[in-house]
Amino acid sequence: MRQALLNLEESRIREVANAGMGRSDVLAFWFGESDEGTPDVVRQAAMDSLLRGETFYAHNLGLPALRAEVATYTSRLHRPVGADRIAITSGGVNALMLAVQALVDAGDEVVAITPVWPNLTAQPLIMGADLRCVSLRPQSGGAWALDMVELLAAITPTTKLLVVNAPNNPTGWTLTAQEQQAILAHCRATGTWILADEVYERLYYEPTANGCAPSFLDIAEPEDRLVVVHSFSKSFLMTGWRLGWLVMPPSMTHHMGKLVEFNTSCASVFTQRAGIAALQHADEITPRVVAHLKQCRDTLVPLLQALPGVEVASARGGMYAFFRLPGHDDSLATAKRLVAEAGLGLAPGNAFGEEAQGWLRWCFASKDPQRLVQGVERLKKWLGL
Repeated sequence: MRQALLNLEESRIREVANAGMGRSDVLAFWFGESDEGTPDVVRQAAMDSLLRGETFYAHNLGLPALRAEVATYTSRLHRPVGADRIAITSGGVNALMLAVQALVDAGDEVVAITPVWPNLTAQPLIMGADLRCVSLRPQSGGAWALDMVELLAAITPTTKLLVVNAPNNPTGWTLTAQEQQAILAHCRATGTWILADEVYERLYYEPTANGCAPSFLDIAEPEDRLVVVHSFSKSFLMTGWRLGWLVMPPSMTHHMGKLVEFNTSCASVFTQRAGIAALQHADEITPRVVAHLKQCRDTLVPLLQALPGVEVASARGGMYAFFRLPGHDDSLATAKRLVAEAGLGLAPGNAFGEEAQGWLRWCFASKDPQRLVQGVERLKKWLGL
């Protein structure tokens, strides 16, 4: 086996979840998904497709109808994007891996902003890259911030790729439009590609004209060295469907199709039909999802803030409360103890980077916000409060 695989760390999120899966007494908030099912109109589209017998291979880049819908949807939110820049993928994580495979050779320098979902740092390592991390810094009250001077200094002409996830999983940190402008201008000057994971762009709680967090697609030109990753998972309640997409320079799309062929061949047709329905009903589905998640955030965060010594900020985007418990500095051990002793399933902070050691991630995407209240009660009891 390749040494890169042998050196690869297992997901610490999964390590905690595996300790509690199958236990009916555990309140699980460890994964980044809602416990609410996919909307009926989306499921019906998939069932109709199956009944039509659409169980065969599709184009590597996706159904033309879905690529067109993604282009229309993206253009409505950002600058115009043609279908010739779109590739449909078997999930957001597949989109990310395809992008890294397309851009990174062994020995290339990759810079990533951390803490971040561990797949984003593992993927360059799988390709044999030299990974450098620039850390967000915790601020007073539990918010996190980026030192732009440090980031730009880390990106040099030898940097092949910058990996950035904003809104960020797990911290909720979000880039400003001004920061994106500075990053894009700097990467143009150094010749560095940007891989932007923007799957949480619609899960944004600040007022904006387009209902989105700032996006590189608002400012980039079509041929900029920019690849943006999206997923149907979060904004459309479709985590288990494994459907995502890439936006890339038009000169790259054909070659991405070759990579899709040698990875998964294509996304399943009935899943893509569900994606078309999701996009066609986006104005019904996503605002309701976002309003509900805001209610969940505003239920959970004040309860955590009321606990003595707890540091937690109200996330501007995403679906997570990222917090620190005083006196519990080993995230993984704390998360395992919470499962075993309190029946509470959270993700350990150091799963997202060692700079987040001592922090815990709580996914607040709960169909019933009362589950969040119950979870805090279990945490309070475990803390002896």
